[in-house]
Amino acid sequence: MTATAANPAEPAEPIELLSPELTADPFAGYARMREQAPVLTGSVLGGPPVWMVTRYDDVRRVLTEPCFLTNPASVPGAEVEDGPAILKQLNIPDDVVDLIALAMMNLDGAPHARLRKLVSRAFTARRVAELRPQIEHITAGLLDGMAEAGRDGTPVDLVSAFCYPVPIAVICELVGIDEADRPQWHGWGRVLSLMQVEHLPRILRECADHVQEVIARRRAEPRDDLISALIQAQEEDGDRLSDREMVRLVFTMVTAGHESTTYLLGNSVLALLEHPEQLALLRAEPSRWPQAVRELMRLGPSQFAQARYTAEEVELGGVTIPAGEPVVPLLLAANTDPRKYDDPERLDVCRSAGNHLGFGMGSHYCLGAPLAYQEAEVALEALFTRFPDLSLAVGREELPWALRPGFTRVAELPLRLA
Repeated sequence: MTATAANPAEPAEPIELLSPELTADPFAGYARMREQAPVLTGSVLGGPPVWMVTRYDDVRRVLTEPCFLTNPASVPGAEVEDGPAILKQLNIPDDVVDLIALAMMNLDGAPHARLRKLVSRAFTARRVAELRPQIEHITAGLLDGMAEAGRDGTPVDLVSAFCYPVPIAVICELVGIDEADRPQWHGWGRVLSLMQVEHLPRILRECADHVQEVIARRRAEPRDDLISALIQAQEEDGDRLSDREMVRLVFTMVTAGHESTTYLLGNSVLALLEHPEQLALLRAEPSRWPQAVRELMRLGPSQFAQARYTAEEVELGGVTIPAGEPVVPLLLAANTDPRKYDDPERLDVCRSAGNHLGFGMGSHYCLGAPLAYQEAEVALEALFTRFPDLSLAVGREELPWALRPGFTRVAELPLRLA
């Protein structure tokens, strides 16, 4: 990796994005990085070196300009191994590797646009609005369960009792996973989100096999869900979608479709409990919840997006980066850039934060963002309405945090309901 840096203040040692220091205080760490050198080198989990971009305008360029590609094989003249090396290091079976390596989010250009168009029909404004009563029903049932579990003052872990079950139930409903199968997806999703390496090969195999079973069921008995719609599209024009692509799409929608919302819910509850004046504003003016959720997403949990690869030599933040180099856009650093936001590290539920980068931007903008926002609006308002005296059951310093590449979120959130 070679480049010409305009700022000699870049740290002498490469930054590790998941280091304990950066994880403990990401705002301070990203602030130092932004001011020392807007583009600098680092690594993720000790992997090969990458370029890291910290300022809002530069991150936006990486997310939106066509010279930044998500698939290294798309770089002209690139010679890329079959499947990411990290997946092989994790002993992921070869025939399961492409579930991740060739997922829609890792494609560029026409192949990506073709698959995105097929899936987008499940995330129209009408379809998302139709799901709201179901989200409210799911949320109410889970709150009833929490009330029963915590009726004698026993702490309830919000992550396992609420933050996971809400989005996994909603995305399974949308995709077409039967209710009886959802508990096992809950378990699989927990393993995947926590990156429990020893279980990954088995879990990915089980996920792939189950998706194939569900697709077979929907071929026999179509329903009003995404899987049935994909099957219909394939039957109308087999060239639009292969069997393997269908498995990848369903796998990606279920796994990616609940992660961000799960993390957003847990981190948001903690943030509002730590900022009671902001919670009081929302109690007084519930119409502010949609705006508040966007502000909460701005401040996490998304720390960085998947690497983009330079299709040609690029100048970014005063640094010339050769073609074929990985560039990681640091979303949280961009979302707390004082060049973009006033007092950027302050939670302000009255702030207009709709242009944040927490869900990305450009052709790979998260398809499920409108659904995630709606889930969070419904779930958070219902939670704080049902339990007005909600409080932490342990000290803030005792909360365990889970690290997953790209996200930082609270792993458990023990709460007293009253």
